[in-house]
Amino acid sequence: MPQRLRAGLVWLHRYVGLVMAAFIVLAGLTGAVLAWYHAFDAAINPQWLRVQPPSPSAHALPALLLRERVLERHPGAEVNFVPLRHTPGAPAVFFIAGPEDPVTGEHLPIEEDEVFVNPYTGEVLGGRRWGDITQGWSNLMPFIYRLHYEVALGAVGTTVFGVIALLWTLDCFVGAALTLPRSPAPSSPGKASWWRCWRPAWRLRWNHGRYKRWFDLHRAGGLWLWAWMFVFAWSSVAFNLGSVYYPAMHAIAGTQERPAAPAVKPVPRDEPAMGWDAGLARGRELMASVARDKGFVVLNEERLSYSPHRGSFHYRVRSDRDIRDRRGITTLDFDAATGALLGHYVPTGESGGDTFTTWLLALHMADVWGQPFKVLVFLLGLASAGLSGTGVYIWWKKRAGRRAAAARPRD
Repeated sequence: MPQRLRAGLVWLHRYVGLVMAAFIVLAGLTGAVLAWYHAFDAAINPQWLRVQPPSPSAHALPALLLRERVLERHPGAEVNFVPLRHTPGAPAVFFIAGPEDPVTGEHLPIEEDEVFVNPYTGEVLGGRRWGDITQGWSNLMPFIYRLHYEVALGAVGTTVFGVIALLWTLDCFVGAALTLPRSPAPSSPGKASWWRCWRPAWRLRWNHGRYKRWFDLHRAGGLWLWAWMFVFAWSSVAFNLGSVYYPAMHAIAGTQERPAAPAVKPVPRDEPAMGWDAGLARGRELMASVARDKGFVVLNEERLSYSPHRGSFHYRVRSDRDIRDRRGITTLDFDAATGALLGHYVPTGESGGDTFTTWLLALHMADVWGQPFKVLVFLLGLASAGLSGTGVYIWWKKRAGRRAAAARPRD
């Protein structure tokens, strides 16, 4: 590598790393905890998140009946999200919104926008304003989630974290390039091979002083964990900066055509024209048709949601084209008045870009391969924070060394 190019990459790696450091440490530590989001949340809030079936053979009530119970508890609220998947021993979780302000069009704040319902009895168990830590410990895990992807700053924080993730992705390549030998080693007899020159970068020198230990942890750790750091960095761009990620993936590997969203209606329709019962039946009918055409099998339903402003339903299931342990993302959208199919999305097997994205996001969220992978993601979260911390330490030591050298008297 030419010396001038290397010097430029060193400068870039140093200062981009410093800009990112606090964000990566925060994301790594919170991400480690979020690998067990549901388990921790249930431990903190057993009164909401642990439901005892009345009998071993008990069945959950219909989801739309549970929606009615939520509306009874929160008259005037918009309940446009209906969970369809039933997990034994767990509540039905509804996300709701306050009525819209007729002047601003914004939803008025309400005390509870996440509501928990006993699926066997229809009893509303309670609720919280998701992520609002001022409500106490009950919101600890949602608040940690907000810290993880938006620094609890809303849309501004989401964008900032997206930019940081993009820098992190680019820095993955810069950091790896800086571990390469300074110049290609000749392959002639008696000369070290290129690999032999690079091999020390993968090793730790435990007996060469504190600074070299931390330096090697940063360099070798970055190499050994490079693929995972790239997964977390690039998937964070997908979550937070989709305007960059999805066009890039479309250009690189192709993605399914996204249907144009229905035009926003001048006056939103609070309830779907065809009604919720007919909407659910139509969603099932359309999904069965898409499944036949695409050759997949529906495993279970996930949710049905309605957009008053666009007058459309969004129906989601888990199919054998999904890879996540918990969440299916096989989806379709249809007109809530005519029932016309507006578009569908199949997570794998339709395009390289979408299949790659499905795996990328599932890995980020520790939503594959069960508990062992959650342990791995927990450790990787700590490791990403550690790599950033060691980078700051190296910068600080080198800075101190340069200042000490500049302060020495010269003869």
